Amino acid sequence: MTTATPDAPGRLPNLRLLWTFIRPHRRLFRVGLLLGLLVTASSLATPLVTKRLLDSFDVPGATRSAIVLLVGLLVVGIIVGLAQRLLLGTMAERVVLEARSSMVRRFFGATIPAVTARPAGEMLTRVTSDTMLLREASSWALVEIVNGSIAIVGVIVLMATLDLPLLGTALLGIGLIGVAAGFLMPKVARAQRNAQEAMGRLGGILEGALRAVRTVKASRAESRSSELVIEEARVSASYGIRAVRLEAWAWTITGSGIQLTIIAVLGVGAYRVSSGALAVSSLVAFLLYAFQLVGPVAQLTLYVSQLQRGIAAAARIREVQVMDLEKEAPTAVADLPASAEVSALALTRVTAGYGDEGAAVNAIDMSIPSRGHTAVVGPSGAGKTTLFSLILRFLEPRDGELALNGVPYSALSHSQIRARIGYVEQATPTLPGTIADNLRLTHPDATDAELWAALERVRLAEKIELLPDGLATELRDSAVSGGERQRIALARAIVRPPDILLLDEATAQVDGITEAAIHDAIRDLSVHGAVVTIAHRLSTVIDADTIFVLERGRVRAKGTHRELLDTDTLYRDLVEALRIAV
Repeated sequence: MTTATPDAPGRLPNLRLLWTFIRPHRRLFRVGLLLGLLVTASSLATPLVTKRLLDSFDVPGATRSAIVLLVGLLVVGIIVGLAQRLLLGTMAERVVLEARSSMVRRFFGATIPAVTARPAGEMLTRVTSDTMLLREASSWALVEIVNGSIAIVGVIVLMATLDLPLLGTALLGIGLIGVAAGFLMPKVARAQRNAQEAMGRLGGILEGALRAVRTVKASRAESRSSELVIEEARVSASYGIRAVRLEAWAWTITGSGIQLTIIAVLGVGAYRVSSGALAVSSLVAFLLYAFQLVGPVAQLTLYVSQLQRGIAAAARIREVQVMDLEKEAPTAVADLPASAEVSALALTRVTAGYGDEGAAVNAIDMSIPSRGHTAVVGPSGAGKTTLFSLILRFLEPRDGELALNGVPYSALSHSQIRARIGYVEQATPTLPGTIADNLRLTHPDATDAELWAALERVRLAEKIELLPDGLATELRDSAVSGGERQRIALARAIVRPPDILLLDEATAQVDGITEAAIHDAIRDLSVHGAVVTIAHRLSTVIDADTIFVLERGRVRAKGTHRELLDTDTLYRDLVEALRIAV
């Protein structure tokens, strides 16, 4: 999977990456920033109005106008602050929704190797927890950092208009605080980024262990599996604790530094007032500005930390958003011919593999007739699964060409290819939803009559009819056996029989009676279309019209069951092994 994190460890990820998520909402962001500046301006004006109030005690009417102005500034600050929170909160939720939506679409639009490169649980954390971190960074953190910085600059400028010696005292304290924060915050960012990565690994390990919970329990490996997950949690916690400690030091240095700065300002100011160099009202106004520094400086420490977490999350989200997509044909044909005169499927000198590994299939020539049952057999690692991945276009060939009804794959879209091919994978997963939802996965417009006919073909209709909710029954892995799940998957593939049906051992987890029913269905389907099976059971091999024997990614032999028994030693060995499973 392609990544988008060019920054070396220890460097902050590029802030421009975060901006790519905010850019579609930049108008709302700018309005929120403007509202924040109005709140800041209101706060900055308050000490000056307070000074005016103190200086106007002996001026008739001036006190009342100063009080009215103070109340007005307070009301404006409250109203504008509320509007800003509503605006930025809404914008943040939209940013999260778009990030999640783009990742989910990318997951299902990406190539199979890109999707399976990382554990599903790790990808889940990017859609959930990472987007929440992005939420905080894309709204409040960035705006408050800008507003806080402007507030600090504004306070300093206004301090300068009141008294330069006091300003020098304040700047000395602020400078020391800035040096300490500049030293600590990059370390906080690294710790937080490492904690997020460990949390992603934790999600991947936990998801895999829960998926195999029966095997874990049967193997008495509960403690070991728990410890693997907990160990990753410990790693995440250790980085989190390091970040907390560094943040605590940053907060402590910031808070105590500001307090010491205020004490120093008060001491110097008291001396200047006693010497007559400074008016009491100016000292009060200056102290109010000094107290106003507490909020922005403390907030900068908090929001810079949030911003760092958000930028790290944005980098992890971007890794998903740049996953390789399935490439469509530049100019796909308008429609596929439906002719029995050509092979339903043809592979010509096809070579393919995964990543930088060697070829999983090598120079394969194979022709699948438009009707009939074709079986593919071979030892583990022979390339059977890779062959199906090529046919379904989950994998692109390195060399050679595939053709569907005589039309090259390169001239067809993924949708055109898969619309003609049905597929039942060996794991036979069921999806969240009802039995009807699962059966309609390929054909959402299928009628109930079509669903019942498919269930009847796999001898599952009677059981479904006995369920209280029938087709509306919520389907969970714990509610159906492995054989029933396999039959539901097969029924799903034949609700409307495809031109080509690929079965990755459809009879692996069924009883003898059900197996016979499935074979009857295969025979019926093969009369009108092509059925291709990866065969692990002898009955499947015997029933096939044509059998391909694969070895080390090549077609070793081809023929009927009887022909191969007479001519190929590997096939005879496979049949002997299959007899054990009969």
